[in-house]
This record gives sequence, C-alpha cells and structure tokens, in this order.
Amino acid sequence: MKMSQEAPQQMPESQDSQAVAQMETMLRQEGRSRVAGNTLAFLKDHAPFNKMTLEARQLFAEKAQIVFYPTGNEIVGPDSGNVRFFYLIESGKVQARQAGEVTVTEYSILSLGAGESFPIGAVTAGRPSTNTYTAVEDTFCYQLPADDFMTLMSSSPEFNLFCTKYIASLLDQSRRQLQLQFAQKASEQQTLNSPLVGIGSRSPISVPPDTPLRKALETMSEASVGSLVIAGEDRKPVGVFTRSDLLDRVVLADLPLTSPVSMAMSADPFRLEEHATAYDAMLAMASQGIRHVLVTDAEGKLTGVVSERDLFALQRVGLRQIRQAIESADNVEALQQSAADVRQLSFNMLAQGVGAEQLTQFISALNDALTRRVIQLNLENHNFDGIEWAWLAFGSEGRDEQTFSTDQDNGIVFASPDSAAVDTLRQRFLAFALDVNNGLDRCGFPLCKGNIMASNPQWCLSLNEWKNQFANWIRMPQTDALLNATIFFDFRPLFGKAELAESMRRHLLEQAASNPMFLRAMARNALDVEPPLGKIRDFLTDLEPDHPGKIDLKKYGSRIFVDVARIYALAAGVHNTNSVQRLRIASQRLSIKSDEINAVLEGLDFIQLLRLQHQYLEGEPGTQGDNLINPDKLNELDRRILKESFRQARKIQTRLRLDYQVN
Repeated sequence: MKMSQEAPQQMPESQDSQAVAQMETMLRQEGRSRVAGNTLAFLKDHAPFNKMTLEARQLFAEKAQIVFYPTGNEIVGPDSGNVRFFYLIESGKVQARQAGEVTVTEYSILSLGAGESFPIGAVTAGRPSTNTYTAVEDTFCYQLPADDFMTLMSSSPEFNLFCTKYIASLLDQSRRQLQLQFAQKASEQQTLNSPLVGIGSRSPISVPPDTPLRKALETMSEASVGSLVIAGEDRKPVGVFTRSDLLDRVVLADLPLTSPVSMAMSADPFRLEEHATAYDAMLAMASQGIRHVLVTDAEGKLTGVVSERDLFALQRVGLRQIRQAIESADNVEALQQSAADVRQLSFNMLAQGVGAEQLTQFISALNDALTRRVIQLNLENHNFDGIEWAWLAFGSEGRDEQTFSTDQDNGIVFASPDSAAVDTLRQRFLAFALDVNNGLDRCGFPLCKGNIMASNPQWCLSLNEWKNQFANWIRMPQTDALLNATIFFDFRPLFGKAELAESMRRHLLEQAASNPMFLRAMARNALDVEPPLGKIRDFLTDLEPDHPGKIDLKKYGSRIFVDVARIYALAAGVHNTNSVQRLRIASQRLSIKSDEINAVLEGLDFIQLLRLQHQYLEGEPGTQGDNLINPDKLNELDRRILKESFRQARKIQTRLRLDYQVN
C-alpha cells in the first residue's frame, strides 16, 4: 500500500517536470521573440538598417546574439585571430585604438557609441582586426557571425552600399596619406634651402685641358649639351667652355680647331661645395652674371653642375611656362627639358591631391603636346602637302592613361586615292616616322621593345589597310589577334587628319558589334590573368619568378580593369578610349548599377595612385620606374585598400565571366 500510495505521489512530480520544461521552452521562445522584436525596433532607428528591407532586418535579428562586455574588457583585437563576428553596439561605448606603431587610419583613438559598428574591413576580408576594440563602459553588442554578415552583404543592396562606402572612406584616408608623403617630398625638392648635392646634373660632361677644340665640339654635339667642364686628371675643374665661348673665342678670333680647348675656355669657373644650398647658387648667378655653377666635393673634385634651369625646376613649375616652352621649342634638346618639367609638374600635382584619373590624363595631354612639337619639327624635313594622314597613339597614351613610366606605342594612317601609290607613300612616311621615334626617344620616351611604332611598316598603313587589319583580327580571333586588339583598339589621333581615325573607329565598332564570338574570345583572354589574392595569405607574391615577393601592379592590377573596360566599350558601342570613361558610359548602356561601377573605379584609382607613387618615389632619377611593389612594405591601410581594390577587379571579372558565359 505504501508502495502503491507512493506511486501516485510520483506521478504529479513527473507531470510537474514536463510542465516546467514546457514552460521554460515557452519562456525561451517568448524571450527570443521579445529579443528579436527589440532588435528590430533598435535597427529601425539606426543606419543603414533603417533603409533596409524588413526581410534583411529580420535576417540580422534572427542570426545576431546580444552579448555583454563589462568596462575594460577587450572585445576583439589583432591577437584574436581572423574576425568571426560583425559587432553592432546596442548600448555603452567602445574605444578603437590602433595596434602597433604603424598609422593605419587618420585617427589613433576613436570612440564608438550606440548604433555604430566594427570592424567592417576585417570581417569583410576575413582577417584579424588592425585595431583593438575595448569596452570603456558597460556595453551590449549585437554579434553577427561572419558567414551571416557575408550573406547579408550579398542579399541587401543597402547594407552592401554601406560597407562599400566604408571602404571608400578608407580609400580617401589612404589618398591623404599618399598626398602627405608626396607633399613632404615636394617641399624638400622645391625649397632653395636644398643642398646642391641633390640638384642638377650628377654626371657632368668634362674633358682635359689639352683636348683639341674639334674633339671638344664633337663631345658637346654627341652629348647634346651646351657647355663642357674642363678638368684635369684629378677631376678638379679649371675652366668651362660654352657656346658663347665658341662664338667669341673661336669663330670670331679665328682660332684653329686643332688648338687645345684651354685656349678658348673661361678659366677659374665659379664653384660651390656640395653642402652649399640652391639659394647660394642662385645668389652667385645673379651677382656674377653666370648661368652655371660647378659643384665640388670637400677635396675640390667635380661632382656636378647646377644651371639656371635646374634652379627654375626647384620652384613650382607652371603649366603655362611648360606649354609655352614646348610650343616655342626649336629643337629636340629644348624639348628634353620640357619633358622633365612635365614630370616635375605632375609630381607637384600629386602633392596637391589630384586624383589618378585626372593626373594620368594631364600627363597624357602634356605628352601629346610634346609629341606634336616633335612631329612639327621633323615635318620641316619632310613634305606631305596634299596628303591626308594622322599620327596615332596606342596603348596607355591612346587611353589618356600615361603614368611616369611609359614607352612609345604609335602608328600612322594615311589616305591614298590610288592603290598603286600606297607603297611609295608608306616609304616616305616610314622615313619621317623614324625621325619622330628617335626624337621622342631623346625626350625620354623609350623606343618600344615590341616595335609598335610608326617606323615599323606593319603599323604605317593606309586607311583601307587598317580597316582590313581590324576586320581580320575580329573574324579570326587567334592569340596574336587578341593580343593586338588589346593594344591597337585603344587609339587616338595626335596630329593630322582626325577624321581618318574616326573612320577607323566606326569601322571597328561595327565589326565588333556584328561578331559576338570575338567579344567572347576577348573576354576569355581577359580572364587569363586574375588578381593576386591568396586564400591563406593576403597576396600571391610568387607570380613573378624574377622578382620574388613583388606584385606587378600593371599586369595583375590596372590591366584587368582596362581589359574589361575595352570589352564592354566594344559591346556598347562606346567611342571613348579612356578606361574610366568607358566603364562609366558602358555601365549605363548595359544597365550595370552605378554603385557597382563606382566601387570598381575606386579600386582602379587606388592602384593607379600606387603605381604613380612607386614610379616616382622608388625610381632612380632619369630612369623609367617599374610597376613592381612589395606589399609587405606597404603600411597596413594601403595593404587593406590594395586587397579591396583587387577584390573589385575580381568582381568585375566575375561579371564579365557571367555576361560572356566563360568557364
């Protein structure tokens, strides 16, 4: 009985347990529902969630958990490993502090409050945070897992735009850092307090005192200089021989050319030691009426020459002066200095914050003017009266995208009413083009290693020959044809009959529009090179065997954007050749969202800025800089933005792959 009496007493306990469990489940569900409801209410009051759809906010509310962090607790930092959550502050205050000594952003400490989120860049990139985030008050944060964050990014345009604008703001910060760096260097280079050791020619042309006048004049001619330093075997200068000396002391004095140059030189030239300043040299020129100052080391040995022109270059080089100098130049030697002035002015513009798109167009415009002047000077020796022709620029100059490092890519198109006269005309143009190519080479535009120049018979063609060439490449898109298309389809007329180039362009666009298989072949070719993004490491730095640890920013960066822009321009019938303009116009005609294109253009702009920075700051004076950067030497902010820029390149490639069904 006792047992039987006890048994009924146990039944209510079991029922009670079940009821309690059911009640707890209901309470948890009700709690989750209440939390989700509170989360939705919170999201409605804060950007960008207040602009997102209800479904997107519900996704956040369902996947996010609210977590408490007492005052002083670290939430996430560089030592936490790859960021696993996107954090949104519900209440309290969080302090973001830069880790280490590297300046990552424009701030070192930043306070975040309710409605603000972090660390967007790190969770997007799947890497550790570069900042340490600490609760400086008792703080509640919503934690959204990284996978759900990426899902929300892909499903909510508003949230994606918010994160994209965040990246854009980092781009702006990086640009300001670059500009500050350039401004500091520009300030150093433009001050009259600069020591002479870094100014003027560091390899002055000199001859011994007993050199015959004829030999001295030949040396001046070969080196294209207007003066010689006369120095003994000990490299100590004893005189200067200039063109003025040639007139006054040789020609008018009827001095035999077999005489030693010491008989015609200006003896005991003014000299300053290397530690003297540009101001000292300028004062000497003004007070003594001289145009050159010799620079010596502490032992009196010749190390350089500073001219009036060198001191002028220290000051802010003006656009008007450069254009006037180019247009009035009466020989290639004068244009050599103008080419150097273009580079200096472009550098100054970087220091003033001019963007990469505007700067590359500016460099191209001045180089166009210089090229036209070289053409005009050579036309004095070649007569093409009555013949319609045009000088064409290809490649980066054809796109208005020249950087500090550029060689020649050019050609000629001419009209010939008589097909029998084409070859005769071509020979005349080839002789002219050779003179122009050599003149441009002397002005700092090296001859093209691939011989893509107007002096090559392959690229000095009649209008009909150019049209046939384009048509053949499009009809039979073999490897060579596709390679040629990436170069020759980006052309502009720089001199002569522009209508000939426009006729070529209309023909090109008509042919491309009628041959979609060609565009697909170009798309496949453009996808052969991918951005150097690693799955484990940030960047792949083993793609250039001859340059381990470095990335070619042209080959694996800007080229990707340029190739995609060219294909979309051909598909949409865009006449422009500039890559930025091509993408902007083509995106409108092909219904690509402006936000998507803007993010792509920001990526291209940053890569171009890095190229300009590297070419100028890392290149040796008077040499062509390269495009090879070591990402490990970039500051953390630039690494982050470079990685995002490569992601934008991958995104536009993904769109191209889908549009043309390329596997």
